Amino acid sequence: MAKTIQEINEKIKHGNVVVVTAEEIIDLVEKRGIREAAKEVDVVTTGTFGPMCSSGAYLNVGHSKPKIKLGGGKVTLNNVPVYTGFAAVDIYIGATAMPDDDPRNKVYPGEFKYGGAHVIEELAAGKDVVLEAYAYGTDCYPRKHIRTLINIKDVNEAVLLNPRNCYQNYNVAVNLSPDRTIYTYMGMLKPNLGNANYCSAGQLSPLLKDPHYKTIGIGTRIFLGGGTGYVYWQGTQHNPSVKRKESGVPQAPAGTLAVMGDLKEMSPRWLVGSSFQGYGVTLAIGIGIPIPILNEEIAKYAAAKDEDLWAQVIDYSEDYPQGKAGSLAEVNYAQLKSGKITVKGKEVPTSSLSSYPKAVEIAETLKKWIKDKKFYLTEPVAHLPGAESGLSFKPLKERPVKEE
Repeated sequence: MAKTIQEINEKIKHGNVVVVTAEEIIDLVEKRGIREAAKEVDVVTTGTFGPMCSSGAYLNVGHSKPKIKLGGGKVTLNNVPVYTGFAAVDIYIGATAMPDDDPRNKVYPGEFKYGGAHVIEELAAGKDVVLEAYAYGTDCYPRKHIRTLINIKDVNEAVLLNPRNCYQNYNVAVNLSPDRTIYTYMGMLKPNLGNANYCSAGQLSPLLKDPHYKTIGIGTRIFLGGGTGYVYWQGTQHNPSVKRKESGVPQAPAGTLAVMGDLKEMSPRWLVGSSFQGYGVTLAIGIGIPIPILNEEIAKYAAAKDEDLWAQVIDYSEDYPQGKAGSLAEVNYAQLKSGKITVKGKEVPTSSLSSYPKAVEIAETLKKWIKDKKFYLTEPVAHLPGAESGLSFKPLKERPVKEE
């Protein structure tokens, strides 16, 4: 039994496609078996909603009169600095960018109330944003200063362009220090194993349902931020060569995706600026990926349950910040979602930075889009590097710099 994406798209066109969510395929396989489920189901939809720091958006704001060269100048959106190292009126705002006058962690732990992620959310919401720019002036671009309101409806392009999203599995974070609360990108961690934070939708998470990237690759169409988007490359830190279970599921942070889409089609419901106390600003993003069930092997991967998916418990007080290898325990997502795990003989309460209810909603929304003929699948033009590629995430190799 084998299908093609073209055949599945024909089924979508004629209204007889069978689509289930990544939750529903689990129940179906348990009742009917892999072979029958693979024959019956054409597409499995996945979803995840959580903080994804390596994100941002580029804008082309158009030319003023007289014209101004933003490239190489100093530009802010709502007082948040943007990158200007492109052409005259192309700018990029990163999700983690912060106003110059933000105190950061000078008063520890800092609050980080506003940054690039919040600007992106406001743009997606259709709110006016203050653009202010200082330029050095040229013969062709003589203007040296502008302060104006811009709106996503008026700019030429607004594109969400994220170098690393949708991590395939991630650490469970704990704090082994005896008496010090710490503040991390995994949230606040209480001392002496006071809590454990994780960040994954588990059995709904896209790359955990296609662990070898057999259907997800460059050109895959996805649900992104409430609109449609595409995978344009493997994400930064793509690390497919980590240790895996016999099922092929990675036991540690592994693959990542670089994604992009039209910000004008997106919604602030699925792009939410977030402040992490003591750490910084990030953007919570909703992503959903359809998995075409081309054969029984893909169906088997798509039917993986929370108890089949494992993550490592890592100490963020010493081991992680100092780059020390080692895991305190290995736990599965069923244990994490139960509300408690056992680490070093101690029962530790768990909480998730990723919203499972919103992941369910994304998977259901994508399912409806497909059934309503509003969303067709794409054939990847190239697959992502897999475990056999030997590609791994390498640490920085520090070398002394010779002074002149």
